Amino acid sequence: KNSSGFHARVARAACAGGPLLLVKPQTFMNLSGTSVAPLLRYYGGSPADLTVILDDADLPPGTLRIRTSGGSGGHRGLASVIGALGTEGFPRVRLGVGRDARGDLVDHVLSRLDGERMRLVRATIEAAADAVQCLTDKGLNEAMNRFNGWRADGALPDDPK
Repeated sequence: KNSSGFHARVARAACAGGPLLLVKPQTFMNLSGTSVAPLLRYYGGSPADLTVILDDADLPPGTLRIRTSGGSGGHRGLASVIGALGTEGFPRVRLGVGRDARGDLVDHVLSRLDGERMRLVRATIEAAADAVQCLTDKGLNEAMNRFNGWRADGALPDDPK
């Protein structure tokens, strides 16, 4: 459902951990906080109830990292959410997209995906969905234990593969 007053697409879901609200801001990425903060207030949630899912150019493509809190790491969308909420104290699931050594980060994240990048992105999105389900059903610590270090190529976190 499009919640135009919040500049976001919103869907409700039910899971073992209770009701879940899925929010996709319909703003420019670097203004995501203008959607997230008002929705959180409207539904009476606290920042700890929020999980932000984002791309991360500082992680290798095809990897996941879940954190309980922290800074933006230079991600403008995450910085917007932090600024709008006035805290870094909310979980986030980062999906590794890597950097293109040849050029601009914006061009890289907005570029058309070739076959291998598409495969990595699809596998990472599927794993991130599983991680969010685990986080919702079994808690943040369980999700971090199961998914931190996950790699689409199946290598272990310390494996140089």
